[in-house]
Amino acid sequence: MTSIDAHYKPQEVESTAQQYWEKNDSFRVTEDPNKEKFYCLSMFPYPSGHLHMGHVRNYSIGDAITRYQRMLGKNVLQPMGWDAFGLPAENAAMKNQVAPAKWTYGNINYMRDQLQKLGYAYDWSREIATCHPDYYRWEQWFFTRLFEKGLVYKKEAEVNWDPVDQTVLANEQVVDGRGWRSGALVERRSIPQWFLKITAYADELLNELDRMEGWPEKVRTMQSNWIGRSEGVELDFEVAAAENPAHKKLTVYTTRPDTLMGVTYVAVAAQHPLALQAAQSKPELKKFIERLSTSSVAEADLATMEKLGMDTGLRAAHPLTGEEVPVFVANFVLMNYGSGAVMAVPGHDQRDWEFARKYGLPIKQVITPSDNASQECDLDEAAYTEHGTLVNSGPFDGLDFDSAFAAIAAKLEGEGKGRKTVNYRLRDWGVSRQRYWGAPIPIINCDSCGAVPVPEEDLPVLLPEDIEFDASGSPLPKLASFYEVDCPRCKQAARRETDTFDTFMESSWYFARYACRDQNEAMLDDRANYWLPVDQYVGGIEHAILHLLYSRFYHKVMRDEGLVKCDEPMTNLLTQGMVLKDGAKMSKSKGNTVDPLSLIEQYGADTVRMFTLFASAPDQSLDWSDSGVEGMYRFLKRLWKLLADHQPVALENFAELELSPEQKKLRFKTHQTLAKVSDDYGRRHAFNTAIAATMELVNSINDFSRGDNDATDQQVIQEALETVTLMLSPIVPHFSHVAWNYLGHEEGAIDARWPEVDKTALQQDTVLIVLQVNGKLRSKIEVAKDISKEALEAAALADEAVQKFTAEGTVRKVIVVPGRLVNIVVN
Repeated sequence: MTSIDAHYKPQEVESTAQQYWEKNDSFRVTEDPNKEKFYCLSMFPYPSGHLHMGHVRNYSIGDAITRYQRMLGKNVLQPMGWDAFGLPAENAAMKNQVAPAKWTYGNINYMRDQLQKLGYAYDWSREIATCHPDYYRWEQWFFTRLFEKGLVYKKEAEVNWDPVDQTVLANEQVVDGRGWRSGALVERRSIPQWFLKITAYADELLNELDRMEGWPEKVRTMQSNWIGRSEGVELDFEVAAAENPAHKKLTVYTTRPDTLMGVTYVAVAAQHPLALQAAQSKPELKKFIERLSTSSVAEADLATMEKLGMDTGLRAAHPLTGEEVPVFVANFVLMNYGSGAVMAVPGHDQRDWEFARKYGLPIKQVITPSDNASQECDLDEAAYTEHGTLVNSGPFDGLDFDSAFAAIAAKLEGEGKGRKTVNYRLRDWGVSRQRYWGAPIPIINCDSCGAVPVPEEDLPVLLPEDIEFDASGSPLPKLASFYEVDCPRCKQAARRETDTFDTFMESSWYFARYACRDQNEAMLDDRANYWLPVDQYVGGIEHAILHLLYSRFYHKVMRDEGLVKCDEPMTNLLTQGMVLKDGAKMSKSKGNTVDPLSLIEQYGADTVRMFTLFASAPDQSLDWSDSGVEGMYRFLKRLWKLLADHQPVALENFAELELSPEQKKLRFKTHQTLAKVSDDYGRRHAFNTAIAATMELVNSINDFSRGDNDATDQQVIQEALETVTLMLSPIVPHFSHVAWNYLGHEEGAIDARWPEVDKTALQQDTVLIVLQVNGKLRSKIEVAKDISKEALEAAALADEAVQKFTAEGTVRKVIVVPGRLVNIVVN
């Protein structure tokens, strides 16, 4: 390429680059044991049909990291696929009278085209869609393996039921008592559910967090809190009036056995056997229990909702004193959390205090501050929840928390009424969903044999795609051709499971499948061990618990099945901030979205990419600015003209050239910028400051004063422009591709190596000195690096700008900091 048009035409530039990449299959990658690998992955999207600016930001970050690592000479994988199952497809099917499969596949084709227009370096040969049978087949196979190992079970469970979406929601999918998608108030229901035993891996999931230094501390803390390991005591109250002998022992768990002598009531869940027993003879209690069925079972909602309860009339005997305390039904106790019962100490637990105040129950002080053991706490105002010294606790008076914990636990164990135990907040993962558009659960229910896994040779269990869909819920339970099957064991008539998997099942292992997308005989092969773990994962912090915790669990189970070797799926995690407009998150419901495609048509993909990376640090929120987008476009046009005005030359060895001070100054700026940008890319992913530094270098090129030696000037400018082009290549790859060719290189910029800093260029003959008067900046001067202190002081005092502030006063002192500044103290 011998010339370029002085006017930047992004559509032409981007077409040229994309044709080159397609012709040369530039993004396809294969395993190479002789090269260091780097696996960069951005969380795959749901194929809703349109990219939004959050997608563009996420994928621009991942692509910049990918391209930079490739320029370092690594074997880099960046795949893309589709998290394709889920409720939106069903909603769209009802709205548009189109089958979910047809709607989804159409959206995938459209969104793939959008991503390609943005120039992301994806290896499309590895593309997956989780709704394809060749993907979910292996998920079904793996589920049957876990079933055989005892890591899968089915039980009746109290769940969050979304009455609009007609499905079960995980606790994490309930926000402020409402379904995360529909916004409907959730209800409590008890239905059979399939579970994965994530609790079997609770200790490892927790302990590994300390070694995951490449993950943000905030995410690790969130996961640690969600797993919620605690050491406490399990103890038994006795309910003499229980009709069923198995229910006479009411077991509770507490991390505060030091407060045991302050128990004034116990509370049970609405579905607890004791509550149901009492309701048989108390119509008012029965109605209350029915009312609680509309409450959420999410812990976050329990913490904020109004505390409601009703006395069952039953009494429980205190395990140490024998004192009887009332048994209440309370809406803050869940049947599927622990034993479905809690001991209440209103003097030292704020929730128990609020409940006791509301229902006139006793409040007893048994803990006092350790620094004043005789102090009476004002329990009329609030509970005293800190650790302290025991009072009103009989033989345990005067003990601190640790001593009381040990002594009370020992007493309970000695009397056979309690035991020390470790508990977890984490609950097993309920994976059943009563929806159609999901992977069928590979189980056949037989009256004689029970739950039987589908044999491997019969997998996948295909989801019927050519169906009519309406608002009456999943068609699978009504589709005899789907559910009528014979039992694989006894060959008698049986019924296929009609629930489908929670879509988080698909997203919990997709990162591994990318490594061997074309493997049709196994879930994974040795290529997974070449690429895993993912070196850099990019996605929103909203996935900190759901997707990221499930993925860690799933990966460990795959490891124990011999499918992968590493312990964790992702080494480094970057959680990008949201895209805001006028301070609010962009969303269709708020009508404040920005269409990426219209911006690409107006300014080009590189401008859009550059703005999303320049406007803020990747982990911070980005405030949308139309003028900011225009500013990026103006910069690229200015840089393009700078390139067009330059006549490319072949670079010579600068060690053999005699450089003027001006030429040395530009080379210094070039390599100083390169050093900073290399650090910004490699260590901090600070693309915003990398772009800002590159803009400063472009200004320096523009300001460069040509001397008498035009040939050497051309060499210095050529080096600076090549460095700018390569530094911007991960961010504006189309622009850099054409610029790199114009500057005289035959290969694409995608295959160019990251430039190296020339340390000799950073050795300056001169330094810039800051001049202050009474501590305030007044001027700057450039002086010889080896200037004497006296000469520097004289030069400072002779500076015209400084003299404006010293002329009317007396110089009292001159402070010289060699190589940095001169401060002149004036009366």
